[in-house]
Amino acid sequence: MTLANTVTDTADLTSLWGPTSIVGLIWYVLVVVALWKVFSKAGYPGILAIIPIVNVVILVKIAGYSAWLTLLYLIPIVNLVFSIIVAVRVGKGFGKGGAWSFFLLWLFAFIGYFILGFGKATYTKPA
Repeated sequence: MTLANTVTDTADLTSLWGPTSIVGLIWYVLVVVALWKVFSKAGYPGILAIIPIVNVVILVKIAGYSAWLTLLYLIPIVNLVFSIIVAVRVGKGFGKGGAWSFFLLWLFAFIGYFILGFGKATYTKPA
């Protein structure tokens, strides 16, 4: 075993189990819990919140758009504008205003989706 192999083996182990990975995993689990409740309120199976790309497709559908428009997230700059539009439309579907949706569903999405999922808001599909 050479020195290069031991250094890379240590780096691999550290990157998998470092504090950043643990925090990221906890963050992901909390976001899944919040989205699960939001999806359930909107009439979609909550388990779809676990699958990373599928949860974005479902959010676009909750916003009242075609699932194909999820492909706009692949275009730089357009993805920022479209994500704001989706956040505002999802908020509108749950009876929230534009400013609330911008700040709590786009800027601080973690908090906003918990409020939507566990709060009293009910979903009506945007026209």
